[in-house]
Amino acid sequence: MQTVQRSPDQDLNASASPSLTLAVPPVTPGKHQVVIIGGGFGGLYAAQQLGRADVDVTLIDKRNFHLFQPLLYQVAMGGLSPGDIASPLRGVLSAQKNTRVLMGEVTDVDPEQQLVILNDGRIIPYNSLIVATGMSHFYFGRDDWADVAPGLKTVEDALEMRRRIFAAFEKAENTHDPELKKSLLTFVIVGGGPTGVELAGSLAELAYHTLRNDFRHIDTTDSRILLVEGMDRVLPPFPPELSARAKADLEKMGVEVVTQSLVTDISGHKITLKQGDEVTTLKAGTVLWAAGVRDPGMGGLLAERSGAARDRSGRVIVNNDLSLPTHSNIFVVGDLAHFAHQGERPLPGVAPVAMQEGKYVARLIQKQLKDDTLPPFEYKDSGSLAVIGRHAAVVNLPWAKLTGFPAWFVWLFVHIFYLIEFDNKLMVMTQWGANYLTRKQGSRLITEKVIEKVDASTSEG
Repeated sequence: MQTVQRSPDQDLNASASPSLTLAVPPVTPGKHQVVIIGGGFGGLYAAQQLGRADVDVTLIDKRNFHLFQPLLYQVAMGGLSPGDIASPLRGVLSAQKNTRVLMGEVTDVDPEQQLVILNDGRIIPYNSLIVATGMSHFYFGRDDWADVAPGLKTVEDALEMRRRIFAAFEKAENTHDPELKKSLLTFVIVGGGPTGVELAGSLAELAYHTLRNDFRHIDTTDSRILLVEGMDRVLPPFPPELSARAKADLEKMGVEVVTQSLVTDISGHKITLKQGDEVTTLKAGTVLWAAGVRDPGMGGLLAERSGAARDRSGRVIVNNDLSLPTHSNIFVVGDLAHFAHQGERPLPGVAPVAMQEGKYVARLIQKQLKDDTLPPFEYKDSGSLAVIGRHAAVVNLPWAKLTGFPAWFVWLFVHIFYLIEFDNKLMVMTQWGANYLTRKQGSRLITEKVIEKVDASTSEG
């Protein structure tokens, strides 16, 4: 790792040392430098909160856009295009003159010298560091399943899901083998949390309504959709009555809900489930993963460099002000933070938590610059919600529990409200309106070649 024996307030390029040629100087020498790693909800909300502060802000992300992950499943199902739920970070923050955006991947952090190092060798000094990189898929020690059961965290993940789903229908159309056709029209979603429930409900609407008249050699309503959950009910974080309603709504739509079942193997087009002592192997053309998350690497890097502790998922254990116990000027927010100072369990990895944590840390940094402080962070739970399908959703509010059409309407309003840019709000509302009236998904594109020899007796269409 490159090291620099200078304060972040100094102009790093002033040295004649050749090792500093890639050092990125502060925007304003002498001003407090806040570096944010990650442009998701936590990082972006922190940056926006600091927009008028007397600090310089550097936001670093591997991508040049903020992704509205709660609607990513709709990209996977062809209901929305990636551009509908993504906003360029530079555009979002362009009015903030104290903020710059750097596209790059962080490969190292030096807490002692207060430096962040990128994969191309650039060195960014900081006085305060906010880490908001989020989490990745977790296959419970079976990383080889990633190739056959894609998760849903990035635009590429969503497009790969979309490709596999629509390719399965196309391949089923091209085969005369009834067993192969049955396998291709079997879809398994692993994980009964909000993402799994939303995927299952959307896939049911796709197969049983949107596509039912689009093919000539298959009946898409013959599709079999299974939602597999290891716990005793879907949506485990929700109250039991809402979980029961979600299960009933899914089954009414045609989804088979399988609880208390663990996946023991996924290979080829077969998935093996264990329910108690009973082991079942299913032939499934498409398996989608929505079960579990883990640290993608930044948590381990912080632990190695700073001595911070982590939980079993790799999340970094933080103080009640979201700082590291070992370094008070390094903060972790969002999914990567293990915040266990409120209630019996750590805060969940959901967007509202990341938003509030990002804002809190930004305010805390401003207070600290004035030799002041804030009370410990306290998450204000405004409720949780999950959509199941048309006119079907569950909403758990502190003062009420909603199901059916009222919950569905609340879900629509909340997601439109929290989209970052006005044009995204407008595009999504327009697309949703068209989908509602026509039951057609307007982005049913397969972007890679998928038509191949399915069996010895393929039809010509």
